[in-house]
Amino acid sequence: MKGKVYLVGAGPGDPELLTLKALRLLQSAEAVLHDDLVAPEILRLIPSTAQIHNVGKRCGKKKILQGEINYLMVALAASGLRVVRLKGGDPLIFGRAGEEIETLRRNNIPFEIVPGVTSAMGAAAAAQIPLTHRRTSSALVLITAHKASEKDAAEKDASDWSKFVASGATLVIYMPGQNYSDIAKRLTAAGLAGETPCAVISRATTRHQRTHSTTVLDLHRSPQLAAPTLLVIGEVVRLADPAALVEGFVMSDAAKANDGLRPPALFKTFFSQAPRLGTDKEPVA
Repeated sequence: MKGKVYLVGAGPGDPELLTLKALRLLQSAEAVLHDDLVAPEILRLIPSTAQIHNVGKRCGKKKILQGEINYLMVALAASGLRVVRLKGGDPLIFGRAGEEIETLRRNNIPFEIVPGVTSAMGAAAAAQIPLTHRRTSSALVLITAHKASEKDAAEKDASDWSKFVASGATLVIYMPGQNYSDIAKRLTAAGLAGETPCAVISRATTRHQRTHSTTVLDLHRSPQLAAPTLLVIGEVVRLADPAALVEGFVMSDAAKANDGLRPPALFKTFFSQAPRLGTDKEPVA
């Protein structure tokens, strides 16, 4: 009898941003394949009886190939296990969920997608940056800074950046790396004014969060903040909380008392008060 795979978003870092459905699935999982960026506090919610596989691919260092992840996911589910594929942020935003969905469909493995708070939303909330604003930005674009290797693809990428800039949208660049000079050149070439404000947000929503405020013109002078980082660009950055930009993420008093960590017991106690929240749906065809 086949098991089932759940593509689950773990959120941007703060374990309290985990959804109740994600929590329920983790606590009943028989196998978990997780990314590197999933918070340790969330991993501690996994039952001791479950198989746990770290399948993270971070900063260009691949412990495992995507094809191997796909094979492992299918093999575990085909053996009848309830498998959670746990991804940082939201599984459908730069999380390679599309490739995994295709694999599951080809192998007739039932699956379900459980959304999570994507990093852009978590980072913006922590820094109090409204990603849209009716007087400054009515659109939001999520992109990556990775260049395509092929010339035609690279030219299309440059064209897309010009369209994004012309739209007046807030831009959030995932995985910007540390080459801010290159990003600044691409933004300038796309027509973005040098005085446009930017914010580099490192380790969003965790006790290690740091945020650096700058402009496109001075982006190349940005400090090398710890990965993972996000780059938010647009007039909405002027509305950020000044304290957040200087001091980084401010944890709650309760979290500070526990050194910024939320114990699994907190989640289990809360969840036990509402054990019937969320129900399984029919497998996705």
